[in-house]
Amino acid sequence: MWELLSASRPIDLLDILIVAVAVYQLLLIFRGTKALEMILGLALVYLAARFSFWSGLLTVNWILQNLLAVWFLVIIIVFQPEVRRALANFGQRSAILRAFSRYGEAHTIDELVRAAVSLSAKKTGALMVIERETRLSDYVDVGVDVDAALSRHLLETIFFPNSPLHDGAVLITRGRVASAGCFLPLTLNPAVSKDLGTRHRAAIGITEETDAVAVVVSEETGTISVVREGEIERGFDGVSLRRRLEEILEPAPARRAAEPIRQAAR
Repeated sequence: MWELLSASRPIDLLDILIVAVAVYQLLLIFRGTKALEMILGLALVYLAARFSFWSGLLTVNWILQNLLAVWFLVIIIVFQPEVRRALANFGQRSAILRAFSRYGEAHTIDELVRAAVSLSAKKTGALMVIERETRLSDYVDVGVDVDAALSRHLLETIFFPNSPLHDGAVLITRGRVASAGCFLPLTLNPAVSKDLGTRHRAAIGITEETDAVAVVVSEETGTISVVREGEIERGFDGVSLRRRLEEILEPAPARRAAEPIRQAAR
């Protein structure tokens, strides 16, 4: 191997360095997604292709080069939701940090928790989706524009059983109720429990395709659930729901800075 590296041209070493940096960035982008293992496999196949070329194994190199192209297409097709979500977040990290430095998320969490606890006590079904970096309007089929300040009372009114909007989802954007009565894409994952109803399947579906976070209240049991990245967590009360949403939506420094403001507001 050392002889191969010694005989390599500087342009070959530069080629490997560029690819290594690109793969590292891809790993950062796809970290936490199901496509991560495929990306690692793609990197290994590429390295094998380069070594086979240097070693003069032309047939092996031809096979690996074609495998690379097929592998890349498989990642794009099979992991389309993960790829779309990861690319939507790419280059927006600084924007995320700026957004999280504000206290809008604290207000959103406060009102969401109060509404969810109240709706849970009444066993009133609800689906509330928090938009983050990925625009949810691209995934919504039907919905009524609301554009109102987020509050517990507004959410309770929307999900009141006789309300014409109670069957759909509420989309929350930058601390405001953007729209209500929205129909979201249902998950197609066959591993999802058949016991889950339409609200839970819609919550899983929208969080599979975007970076949104959903809070679901079961109409049958009043159970509060949090859905993120296609994964559902159930059995929250007011305290645990607040803590979980803070973990997801607020970084630790922002939580510490916002705490005195919350206490003063009380």
